[in-house]
Amino acid sequence: MYPGTYAKLTPDKPAVVHTGTGTSISYARLEENSIRLARYLHEAGLRPGDDLALLTDNDPRCFEVYWAAQRSGLYITAVNRYLSADEAAYILNDCGARALVIASKLGELAAALIPRTPVVRHRLSLGEPLPDHESYATALASVSAQPLADQPRGADMLYSSGTTGRPKGVKTPLPDRQVDEPGDQMVALFGTAYGFDQDSVYLSPAPIYHAAPLRFGGMVQALGGTVVLMPRFDAHAALATMAEHRVTHSQWVPTMFVRMLKLEESVRRAYDLSSHRVAIHAAAPCPVEVKQRMIDWWGPILQEYYSCTESNGATAISSADWLRKPGSVGRAIYGVIHICDDAGAEVPTGEVGTVYWAQETPPFNYHNDPDRTAQAQHPDHPKWTTVGDIGRLDADGYLFLTDRKAFMIISGGVSIYPQEVENCLALHPKVLDVAVIGVPDEEMGEAVKAVVRAEAGVLVGPELADELLGYVRDRIAHYKCPRSIDFTEQLPRTPTGKLVKGELRARYLPVANRPKQ
Repeated sequence: MYPGTYAKLTPDKPAVVHTGTGTSISYARLEENSIRLARYLHEAGLRPGDDLALLTDNDPRCFEVYWAAQRSGLYITAVNRYLSADEAAYILNDCGARALVIASKLGELAAALIPRTPVVRHRLSLGEPLPDHESYATALASVSAQPLADQPRGADMLYSSGTTGRPKGVKTPLPDRQVDEPGDQMVALFGTAYGFDQDSVYLSPAPIYHAAPLRFGGMVQALGGTVVLMPRFDAHAALATMAEHRVTHSQWVPTMFVRMLKLEESVRRAYDLSSHRVAIHAAAPCPVEVKQRMIDWWGPILQEYYSCTESNGATAISSADWLRKPGSVGRAIYGVIHICDDAGAEVPTGEVGTVYWAQETPPFNYHNDPDRTAQAQHPDHPKWTTVGDIGRLDADGYLFLTDRKAFMIISGGVSIYPQEVENCLALHPKVLDVAVIGVPDEEMGEAVKAVVRAEAGVLVGPELADELLGYVRDRIAHYKCPRSIDFTEQLPRTPTGKLVKGELRARYLPVANRPKQ
């Protein structure tokens, strides 16, 4: 199934609603405009395997662009709108984007990209006209609404968030089918499991360029539901939106849970969430206390999955199973898990190691980067791949994640995983945001440091640092506790909530050892 099915069955039904402007796009319009854009790109010379880039905010027309690529055999690369011109140009040049659709409100960035991206041959402005760009609306009006005779299914080619270095383009083989033929992996993995159908109303509060919001939004439309798109996440607004639109399904990251839990009890209880059947969360390990409190509040409707942009494997866990296995991200639903030591040998059940996923065929490569592709493969089993996550399997096959290997701190020869310390500090009432990193230490090699952004109005200084250190010592082993706490007005996070730890750690390295930009 795909949106064209519902353009015939329910043409006036909203395929996507934007809460910021109140605008919506019907299935009939989604179908027509995606056909027109596909035809425009075809007449401009793009062919299956070429790349179409999208650089915008959470505009509902993103899905017109998405489905134009999906019915043209094109790769679509959604780019983070908050990147600098040089960072965005790197991605556009690396993916070989033949065409770019960019929001007119990003006019300054659009102008800066022109001399930096000679690979882009066709530039469309979404909204008001931009110099040296063709209007998106004009481009669509210039071509027929008749579908192309051949509509091969496309794919996304998204870039990792670059939290530990330059972003990597994740390229998968194009599907061997037409856009209206079955075989969608997202539908197969999550559609039935989470009960998505034509009656689903799916809240998407995260940036659309991120893998999960883009892919889940496309899946919802493939099944005839409605995507409710927020311009950005706000804890209070999210609850109000759920009540107003009678949301049935939603998707979150743990930092969003923390923000909502910090709302006043009267605010959290003020909205009717009775329509809400499934709350999906992923992207980062969720602190046990946070998830328990969310289940206490919303009921056992939380569904967690673990995957990544590379889509080399996936686990899932229901609330009921999580209550039996608190802290787990579930059992494999796609791929086979192997936990290996640094030499590549599988470790016994219960021991911590690198998480590898086995597939029948290698599921991806890093575009233009064979070295990184090779580094992601197991030294003895090329069909086993990893993104560097650390974890363990219990006797029942449930996976427990520890952290990213790149973030592990080795202090005095002991391995310390920052995520555990961050989880501990995240719920302190005076902490708005926190990151834990390893910093150089002459005696220990590395020392644990917490970098904290305090809640508004909280006085920072030695007294607060002592309070937070005592809070941590009361809850986890002392050797894991920070040796020091710094305070900051802002932590480097992507708009999806991921800490850019490479940037943060660089601040604490000697100047000679800092990575070159």
